[in-house]
Amino acid sequence: EVQLVESGGGLVQPGGSLRLSCAASGFTFSNYYMRWFRQAPGKGLEWVSGISSAGSRSYADSVRGRFTISRDNAKNALYLQMNSLKAEDTAVYYCDAGTARGQGTQVTVSS
Repeated sequence: EVQLVESGGGLVQPGGSLRLSCAASGFTFSNYYMRWFRQAPGKGLEWVSGISSAGSRSYADSVRGRFTISRDNAKNALYLQMNSLKAEDTAVYYCDAGTARGQGTQVTVSS
């Protein structure tokens, strides 16, 4: 069974940082292109970032230069380092393997 479990969300002040993690199991993680999505209150699902099995990264314009995606294929783990957080980054963040998505972790940026 494919499982993706996100963690690391929370409440942070504007300008702060958080590191999200996604633990993957039930599939050959190293073979998959992995993505982070987010959904803000009252809005649709937004793609945030992606990383290939070889480590090639891509970012949405809204987060480029502030967020860094990474993966550890030996640990079947995906990460999202988020710096210089803004109120508009408030959302539920999801880890996605294309055929499955996690339950999400809440990120709230507020003073």
